[in-house]
Amino acid sequence: MFAELLRERLRGIMELSQGQIAALEAHYELLVRWNKTLNLTTITSVEEAVERHYCESLFLGAHLPAGNLRVVDVGSGAGFPGFPVAILRPDCAVALVESHQRKAVFLREASRKIGNVRVIAKRVEDIEEEFDHLISRAVSYEDLRGSLKRLASAVDLLTGAEEPLGLGIEWNGPIAVPWGKVRFLRIGRRVG
Repeated sequence: MFAELLRERLRGIMELSQGQIAALEAHYELLVRWNKTLNLTTITSVEEAVERHYCESLFLGAHLPAGNLRVVDVGSGAGFPGFPVAILRPDCAVALVESHQRKAVFLREASRKIGNVRVIAKRVEDIEEEFDHLISRAVSYEDLRGSLKRLASAVDLLTGAEEPLGLGIEWNGPIAVPWGKVRFLRIGRRVG
């Protein structure tokens, strides 16, 4: 059911290979099993998971510029948006940052066979690397404030209607996410 729903929701937007769909479905199946004891997500219906977790993350990944990018997903949780981005863009090296150790264990297990993913089980404030793009969703602007300009020169956020203000980022206009009424992709670059 997952694979069929994913193909249906992405029709006319993007196409995934059979291998990409299989990797995303394996992640979903692991997420469902682990969520019973770990509370990785409050979204439990397969339909909502496909749209909110996977399609939105893939939509973000499709908007990243071409080329070998170093991408950091801040507050990755169950792997969104970073895991689907890594599956869509094998040319990108994706770091999933998750400070909750039990969630980081899930991420390591989920990405064990995915060569372009690594898990950083630290608070974002303790990361000293620099990346090409910072991606995130479900993390408050206030929590991102200190990390945005330090970690990457470009930022891609999946957000609701609230505009990200005062973060030292020059934002492009919001891009409506096809599967939600008040969901947006916001792309910006560091100022100064």
